[in-house]
Amino acid sequence: MTCRTGGTYLTQQLNIGVIGTDSSHSTAFAALLNHAEHPYHVPGGRIVSAYAGGSPDFELSISRVGIFAAELAGKHQVHFYDTPEEVAEHSDAVMILTADGRRHTELFESVAAYGKPVFIDKPLALSLKDAEEICEIAQKNGIPLMSSSSLRYAEALTSERSSTESGKITGTDCYGPMAMEPTQPGYFWYGIHSIEMMYAILGTGCEYVTAVSADDPGSEELIIGEWSDGRIGTARGSRLSGTPFGAVIHREKGQIFVNMDASVKPFYASLLERVMEVFHRKAETPDMRITLEIIRFIEAANESRETGNKIKL
Repeated sequence: MTCRTGGTYLTQQLNIGVIGTDSSHSTAFAALLNHAEHPYHVPGGRIVSAYAGGSPDFELSISRVGIFAAELAGKHQVHFYDTPEEVAEHSDAVMILTADGRRHTELFESVAAYGKPVFIDKPLALSLKDAEEICEIAQKNGIPLMSSSSLRYAEALTSERSSTESGKITGTDCYGPMAMEPTQPGYFWYGIHSIEMMYAILGTGCEYVTAVSADDPGSEELIIGEWSDGRIGTARGSRLSGTPFGAVIHREKGQIFVNMDASVKPFYASLLERVMEVFHRKAETPDMRITLEIIRFIEAANESRETGNKIKL
């Protein structure tokens, strides 16, 4: 069978293992991968095995892990194993989708010896130290590694970013929901999505970060990044529900508004196309330097939010 996605032919059907079913991403990915009749089906592999996991002290994790596990087993015919190692053993590639970023390093360590390509859902880790450790383990074991929010590859964003009609990009203002969870420090939970959008537009090179948090009832958050070449990016969000994602890209000759909902193609489908190319080794693994800088940016933004100071990356 020969499949095509993102302009690349995929000639093998990979067996994919999922570690962590406490996130809706596990069932969303299975729907796109396992069902050819899905209007945005992503070919090249199926989720066939999983380890449920779940964090007892993280309510959003432990309350949903069984629900999503049941859906994977019943609707998507996924076989469950008792350990992450068994999943890696019975898979060609692994997705670590555990919602709890605190566990990503240990879970990656547990499967690294198998040498399979790995995608780690956002955030890669909850500290730069842990994120660098994951990258070092991947390099030592020769593992193709990718980690990203789906917003980085959203079709509406990538389309506008690649345009050069109005000149070079001079800055951007991104926005979206910024709900927070006690076990996932500050912006690591939902703030990372708008920050990933900002980095997709501006790339690496941020030098200073300042974050401002408004008291209730506004629940507004504003993060300002100053790039070393003079560009400025902002990520603005609300801790209230119902906030959409969007961005304004500033260019030399004007501004372009990016409506993230303009494309009917799911964010997850665009991300999975890239992941499958990496799993099939049909595309270079994305440069992890951008992901590492995003983790450091969030660390600095959290520090600024607490202290009120401008933080140097």
